[in-house]
Order: sequence, then C-alpha cells, then structure tokens
Amino acid sequence: GAYDRLSKPADQMIHPALEATKDAPKPQPYKSLGQKLMEIKGLKEDPTSLKRILERGAVEIPGVSLNEFKAQFQEIKTLFETSAGWSPESVRFPQIVPAVTRPIQLLDIMPTGTIGQAAAKYMEETTRTHAAAEKAEGAAYAESEFVLTERTQTVEKITDSIPVTDEQLEDVAMAQSYLEERIRFGIRQRLDNQVMKGNGATPNLEGILNVSGIQTQAKGSDPVPDAFFKAMTKLMVIGRVNATHHVMHPNDWQAIRLLRTADGIYIWGNPSEAGPERLWGLPVVKSDVMTENTGLSGSFEGAWIQLLERRGVVLEVGFTGSQFTQGKQTIRASMRVVLVTYRPVAFCTVTGI
Repeated sequence: GAYDRLSKPADQMIHPALEATKDAPKPQPYKSLGQKLMEIKGLKEDPTSLKRILERGAVEIPGVSLNEFKAQFQEIKTLFETSAGWSPESVRFPQIVPAVTRPIQLLDIMPTGTIGQAAAKYMEETTRTHAAAEKAEGAAYAESEFVLTERTQTVEKITDSIPVTDEQLEDVAMAQSYLEERIRFGIRQRLDNQVMKGNGATPNLEGILNVSGIQTQAKGSDPVPDAFFKAMTKLMVIGRVNATHHVMHPNDWQAIRLLRTADGIYIWGNPSEAGPERLWGLPVVKSDVMTENTGLSGSFEGAWIQLLERRGVVLEVGFTGSQFTQGKQTIRASMRVVLVTYRPVAFCTVTGI
C-alpha cells in the first residue's frame, strides 16, 4: 500500500500516474507506406521481386488499413519536377573558346631595334670598285671608286580600335583586358603580314617580297630541295651572305616532308617521327603569308634587315564624336614601325615550287 511505497528509497519511488501506465503498450515508430511495403515477406530480402509479387494479384501490406492507404495515396499531388519547381542552375565557364585565326609566324626571326625619328635614313654604298693593281716604277697609280647613296624609309603606323559601352567595362571584369589583348594581337598580326608582303606605298611597309633588288631562283625541272640550294648559293656568291632561314607556305613544306625515294622510304624521316623541319641544315619557317608555290631563302641578320619600332603597341581609351553622351568609349591601339632591308640581295625567292 501507501506505506510500502513510502518505505522505498527516493530514487525508486514511482508516481502513481506513471505506475498505472508502465504496462501499457509502447507507441510504434511511424512508418511510411513505402517502408511498410518493404515488410512484405520476401521483398525485403530481394527488392527486385516486387514485380513477381504484384503479378500474383492482390497484395496485403502488413499493418496498413484501407483507410490509411487511401489517406496516404491522396497526399500524392502534382509531381514536383523541373516545370513545377526550379530549373537547374548552370554556371557558365569562365574561359573563352577563341575563334580560328592565323598565328604570328615571321616576327620571331626578324632582327629588331628602336628608332627615335620619323624616318630611317642611312647611306648605302652603291659603287664599290677596287682598282688596286701592281704597277711598274714611275707608272700612274690605279684609282678606285666608291659612291654612297642616301636611302630613306618612312616610319609607318598600324592602327585598330573597338567601341564598347560603359556598362561592359564596368560590369564585366575581363571585358577590357579581353578587348585590349585582341586588338594588340591584331596589330602584330598585321605587322607579321606587312614585313613580307607590304607594297611600300604609304602607309604600307615595304615587305621583303616587294623590295627592289632581291634575287630570284626558278625551280624549273629541279627537285624542290635543289632549287632552294641554288638560292642559297646565289646568296653566297652574289649577296655575299650566308642564308639563315627558309620561308614557305605550309602546303609547300608538306610536299617536301612527304618526299620519298623510289622504293618508298620517306627522305625527311619515318612517319612515326616528327622529322627535322630543316632544309640544307637551315630552319624552315612555315607561314601562310607566303603565296603557295613561292618560297624564300634569306639571311635574317641585323646587318642586312631590321624591324625598327618608333613606338611599340600602345593602348588608349577615350571618347570620339558623341560617345560621351551615349555612354560609350573607344579602345584604340597603334604602333609605329619601319622595316629596313639594307641589302636586298641577301634574300632570294624560289618560284614554281
């Protein structure tokens, strides 16, 4: 009775209300319809057997009444999918896939320098006659002749620009650097073309192929390598220089690289190897600035040719016309440069290759 309960230690005493419920059944944890479905005999051990179980007809789900099944089934509403919820977020990659363009191919072999005036003026020895000879006693001395002629090459300017809105420059962190890199490259790409093919009429540079006095060697019936060797010989005998490079269109080099002997052996190396990109020991520069079927051998040394910069590529940002009131700016780039071919006979084209 009450006395017995009071005689127990305090830590063993139980409130009468709790003592009345100690033998009551414990509440069962909540199980979803899917969890109860998995309790079907045989399904828990082999979930793939559900199809076979359903094929037998009606299925009894343990512990699920018809009313409970209806209640849970009615809770299934519209499928929460992309059209009813969020579209997946896809973050754009930061890199740019560049469009195809011709790389710079010739400037790396050009001797360079700087100039501090608007034109390159120099003296060319146009007559050099050595008359030194043995003479008898009392005879008149021989007389040599030397003539210098002033030459002038004007510094020319290559330019480019692009308009851009204030918002692009302010809101896109890489916009300005991207545009500046592109127009800077464009200036040098144009220069790369001009050093070979510029026609010399202002504002064009005078490219090597249009310099008066360069030599030429026709291929004729010779193999292509022979024609280039003959060009090298002309440079040595007539130009008194040693060739340093050959320049040709990639398609023309392809024909050389694929040359084979009569029994099918590749002369420039087995196809499993890269093969030497040299011709008669000199490096071959592949440039599609060159017109196909015409190559060039030359001595690219600073004594015979020089690319002089009055001003390297300069980038500027400013306004033009009504841009200020339209929220626009212009990024412009320019460089001033002159190509001086001091000795034209130091270069020889090879035609018909």
